[in-house]
Amino acid sequence: MRAVSLIDALIAFAFVAAPVAVVLAALVIVGALAWPAALAAILAVSLLMAVALRWHLRRVATVRQAIDALGGDIEAPLPPADAQRTPLCPGLDAAVAEMARERRRQRRDLQETVAGGEAILTALPDPLLLLGADGRIVRANPAAAEAFESPLSGRDLPAVLRNPDLLSAVDGVLQGDAGRIIEFTQPGPVPRHYSARLARLPAPAPDGTLAVLALHDITTGKRIEQMRADFVANASHELRTPLTSLLGFIETLQGAAREDTEARHRFLGVMREQAERMSRLVKDLLSLSRIELHEHTPPRGSVDVTALLQSVVRTLEPQAREKTLTFVFDLQDVPPVAGDADDLAQVFQNLIDNAVKYSHADSEVRLSAWRADTGSVLARRLGRPGVAVSVADQGEGIPREHLPRLTERFYRVDTARSRELGGTGLGLAIVKHILNRHRGLFDIDSTVGEGSVFTAILPLAGDPSAETPNNT
Repeated sequence: MRAVSLIDALIAFAFVAAPVAVVLAALVIVGALAWPAALAAILAVSLLMAVALRWHLRRVATVRQAIDALGGDIEAPLPPADAQRTPLCPGLDAAVAEMARERRRQRRDLQETVAGGEAILTALPDPLLLLGADGRIVRANPAAAEAFESPLSGRDLPAVLRNPDLLSAVDGVLQGDAGRIIEFTQPGPVPRHYSARLARLPAPAPDGTLAVLALHDITTGKRIEQMRADFVANASHELRTPLTSLLGFIETLQGAAREDTEARHRFLGVMREQAERMSRLVKDLLSLSRIELHEHTPPRGSVDVTALLQSVVRTLEPQAREKTLTFVFDLQDVPPVAGDADDLAQVFQNLIDNAVKYSHADSEVRLSAWRADTGSVLARRLGRPGVAVSVADQGEGIPREHLPRLTERFYRVDTARSRELGGTGLGLAIVKHILNRHRGLFDIDSTVGEGSVFTAILPLAGDPSAETPNNT
């Protein structure tokens, strides 16, 4: 709070005392008053004026403090309102003090309103972008920062969302078109689908915001639709053969082989194999559908790769012993990875199970894991430090022209052999989608006559960028 300064008081005193001094001096000059009397009068008047001015200027200081409070700290104390404290202008300080209080109440209400709006903006589960007239992002809520690369403020919208239809709609709204609702797909290793709602403000906000872009993630709904279509197509295609076989054997057992005990036992064995194959196929299709449904949501857990590999190997040791296979471990002080233990167990189960199935008898299955630090080829491909886990077999190998298609659904290099070994053609597709969900990579290398190496690269646990889709 500011008080009235000494200079202000002296100037006020000079203006008030000057006329009295001039009158007394004139009276002395014309001889109507003696100098001693004039000096005494001046001193008396000055004393009275000093008391009055001190009283009045204190009231002025109170009013000034109240005025200063209109634009100052809203938590600072206000001077008390007292209509009787300023005789020269009754009620002035009370009016100013009340005005300051009202202004303070309005400012506090405004701050509470802004804070409430900020809390709502922060709590919104869907991404929200505030756009300026030039198409730049003025602000973004935390949900947008999590869904896209952070920070977003100040960036051009095309650097974040590259869909041409969306950008065209944004340009139109910024130029005065009515609000729009548009669906688009954000590309990436795991594509995401959004419904975007665009609205233009009547006038630019103080921070420059002219339009609002609200995004609603509809990826789950789109995936459910696609899963339904894929399941029907896959089931109708892949289940047709075992179902036809089962129906043929049933008709035979009901007809010509009704009394043939040997044929019945043989046919029942084949029927059991076909039914088990159908069961495995349905199980893998459901598993793949579940994984695809949540593929756009990265897991947040931490997994001990070494312990998980050893656990999976223990479950496959009986199959390995039947072919006299040896598991060789090369685990180099592997740190935890970001992921879901059940999903990664399925990845390693599929890869090691394939290695056991396709390895020659009396050979080795080598399991290796190592840290891929910044600067390594694998870390550059992943876009961050990670852990590489490889499963190498000593089988027949795979011709290179087949490698790019091995993760496609139902793709088989040797269909007859794959079915003979109990494969559904979905194992590597499941691996690929699980690794996509973990924002990891999958690499396959093979040499005909020597064997194959399947490598999964996973982000380290505790790395915030592991939750961001890798676009490298």
